[in-house]
Amino acid sequence: MWVATVLHRPVVPVPLFFTSHLSPKVLLKPKTFRFGFLLPSLKLKASATKKQLQTQEPDNEDLHNQEKSDDQIFDLGWLPTFPHVLVASMSNFLFGYHIGVMNGPIVSIARELGFEGDPILEGLVVSIFIAGAFIGSLSCGSLVDKLGCRRTFQIDTIPLILGAIVSAQAHSLNEILLGRFLVGLGIGVNTVLVPIYISEVAPTKYRGSLGTLSHIGTCLGIIFSLCLGIPAEHDPHWWRTMFYIASMPGFLLALGMQFTVESPRWLCRVGDMKDAQTIIRNLWGDSEVDKAIEEFQSIISNDGTDVNSRWMQLLEEPHSRVAFIGGALFVLQQFAGINGVLYFSSLIFQDVGIASGALASLFVGLTNFAGALCASYLMDTQGRRRLLIGSYLGMAVSMFLIVFAINYPLEEDFSHNLSILGTLMYIFTFAIGAGPVTGLIIPELSSSNTRGKIMSFSFSVHWVCNFLVGLLFLDLVEIFGVASVYAGFGSVSVLSAIFAYYFLVETKGRSLEEIEMSLNSNMRGGGR
Repeated sequence: MWVATVLHRPVVPVPLFFTSHLSPKVLLKPKTFRFGFLLPSLKLKASATKKQLQTQEPDNEDLHNQEKSDDQIFDLGWLPTFPHVLVASMSNFLFGYHIGVMNGPIVSIARELGFEGDPILEGLVVSIFIAGAFIGSLSCGSLVDKLGCRRTFQIDTIPLILGAIVSAQAHSLNEILLGRFLVGLGIGVNTVLVPIYISEVAPTKYRGSLGTLSHIGTCLGIIFSLCLGIPAEHDPHWWRTMFYIASMPGFLLALGMQFTVESPRWLCRVGDMKDAQTIIRNLWGDSEVDKAIEEFQSIISNDGTDVNSRWMQLLEEPHSRVAFIGGALFVLQQFAGINGVLYFSSLIFQDVGIASGALASLFVGLTNFAGALCASYLMDTQGRRRLLIGSYLGMAVSMFLIVFAINYPLEEDFSHNLSILGTLMYIFTFAIGAGPVTGLIIPELSSSNTRGKIMSFSFSVHWVCNFLVGLLFLDLVEIFGVASVYAGFGSVSVLSAIFAYYFLVETKGRSLEEIEMSLNSNMRGGGR
């Protein structure tokens, strides 16, 4: 899912893509039913069919065929779940916003707080965010196991709101560092929490498409922050306003989660079957209730009723295999070069006459957004595995195209245009698969009992690799040159496609319980 955050030596501003308390009532357990989408039938019928039924009575076979055709066109089975997923995806909007909010204003912040010209301190202000995100990711699994998704979302808004306000009011280096650390802490929790929540709440048929809303939210957050940051080029104090604005989505998220549902799978694990059945009935339909509860109980009987998993379980099969896949996917995603490509995208745009870093980043953001929209359609039609393989192969082709433009004697304008094409192709293909699929498929492969811990482990690996790539990238470019580093990124992309081909199983159209039982049976069969 996840676009890169930052590089840690900001020679130029990095064009990026990856104090009040809540009312106690916000944290109280609300009633089960919230957003009102009680649809006895989750499909709409065409108006022409309704008129026909009023004027004449067709035979049963014709009516059945007509209804089947209309059902395929007006399939709204995703609609009851959509508002709940949309509220959760607001967390990713905050993630994207906080990525982009440091894109230009870091220069103004450094000047006003007295560390201008010190690349180490400027890099520290940017990278302290990653340290907080790493800790937040590690802690999220335990919080979800104990508190459930909804309450964890609400508690997590506290560091997000406090961090934004402390950053906005900062008058010293230490204060801005504290604010960015708190924001990173909240973002780290959310990056783990959102995929878990969506995977457990969404109906099986629409889980992939709804899962891409998190990546779309990140893209919109980046674009919004870049547009909002335009006045920062003329107003040296505008960065404070941007941080104040960053606190508002946190309040909206805390309030919005009061009206969303809890994960029915978590409710079953804690023994609240009645609420779980009500949620399944409202979101998935009456026909799914008995089957879903039966699957939940079957998994619980195998895993046990203890909602608090242990970290040591990640060393046991099949959890160790899924943890390995989750960590490896994020290692490959980060070392496929998204950080570096985004860093150099502004320089490539400058070569073709786009001098504004904000405008260049906006082009990149819109490309990322377009790719995410395509992914929302393809995820449940083409499947996760095929999409991920195709995405990495497209990223590899894009990298080698840029290497060709750099190394071979071409007309200057043609070479620059080829580099632009390769950059936008890379970002688009990343947004189609490597970005959204990575965060979506890991909770799908994880067992119900260890899902939180595996996601925490996987995203902590993500943040470590993100930091290392940002730390080493400029040194590698200085030693080997841009073309060689980009060729390395292309090679890692090819390796990632091979890894996905041999290690991933397709999860499209299968419930989480079906996937878990299949993996468990495969492991037992392999042990014989």
